[in-house]
Amino acid sequence: MQTQTAREAAARAITEAVAEAGLETELPREGSFLVTIPGRAKLKTLVWLEVGPHSLGVTSFFCRQPDENHGEFYRWLMQRNSGMFGMAFAADEVGDVYIRGRLPLEGVTPEEVDRLLGCVLTYSDENFNRALELGFASAIRKEWKWRAERGHDMRNLRAFAHLAEPHAGTEPAALPEGPS
Repeated sequence: MQTQTAREAAARAITEAVAEAGLETELPREGSFLVTIPGRAKLKTLVWLEVGPHSLGVTSFFCRQPDENHGEFYRWLMQRNSGMFGMAFAADEVGDVYIRGRLPLEGVTPEEVDRLLGCVLTYSDENFNRALELGFASAIRKEWKWRAERGHDMRNLRAFAHLAEPHAGTEPAALPEGPS
């Protein structure tokens, strides 16, 4: 019975925290919350909060497996882990990367949920562009060239201008300002 009470308290804490933050939330099943957090580098971060019998699981997809530079990509992510609070980067069986964590149910308060969601957002947003540079530089260069040749919008590639080969009219200074 105490486990059920702890689970109910954790679910209430999550509900309160996401409502207070004004975050979009889906409830696909009892004890499961899919929270959408807007970001800057990574425009949207989805976070699963799963209330289990003894702990709250936190899972957020970070990015798919890299196309190249695997060793450096994963080494860099593992180095980030030492400074992370309550969670870490982890790879699944195909190499896709997630941010995962676990918190005892007794520690689940609205303030802790807010802190966990803030940490996921920070780790996802602050590391996203560097991870793309390390694992997807060739694809970024190819996309840059394709868009430049066709005069397509380059705003969401602006952060990667330093990876692109110079093309007429697409130098970093010539990129339009505005949201990426």
